[in-house]
Amino acid sequence: MQAAARGLRRAWAAPGSAALSCWLPQAVQIRGSHWETSLLAFRASLPMRAQPKKKKKVDVKREQAQKDRMKKKIKKLEKAAPELIPIEDFETPLKFSDNSRVRSLPPLSFEETERRVLLMKKWSAYKQSQDRAEKQAIRSLVEAQQEALKELRLESEELYQAAIRRDEGLFPFERDGPNYTPPLPGYDPPEGKCIDITKVYTQ
Repeated sequence: MQAAARGLRRAWAAPGSAALSCWLPQAVQIRGSHWETSLLAFRASLPMRAQPKKKKKVDVKREQAQKDRMKKKIKKLEKAAPELIPIEDFETPLKFSDNSRVRSLPPLSFEETERRVLLMKKWSAYKQSQDRAEKQAIRSLVEAQQEALKELRLESEELYQAAIRRDEGLFPFERDGPNYTPPLPGYDPPEGKCIDITKVYTQ
């Protein structure tokens, strides 16, 4: 093999092939297997095998239209009111809104119906008299107040202005009134179990 390589170099070193002898290897290597290519074969790199990609033409008008559409969408989102978190406690579930679920009450007797009607009439008459008494009391108090203010103004203008001055500390007014069910003395309410099913919303 070495003698063949020397003969090949001499042949390429002829006067007609002087220009090609500068890039030929000085010694030909022996291939270890048939899978390896020879040094004298043509070798192509990856860029030479692949076809160069064509540059896409940029449409300036189309890009500008896309930018304008995006700006309009952003403006709409900025103008829109923020989405409020729903309060599910104020919304009746659909399963409870079924009109077919009607509770059937037992029919009342004639005596019970008459008793309830008479009781309602008595209650209406009592509330009417109570309302009249309250209005009469308020009317008499207002008349007495106006008469007292007139007499006070005749005595002193300074005291009159102080009397009609607004009391800024009157409101907010808090008052504890009677309860429908009075508390039971010594009642210890049970704690019970609580399962938190509150939904978490992310904005």
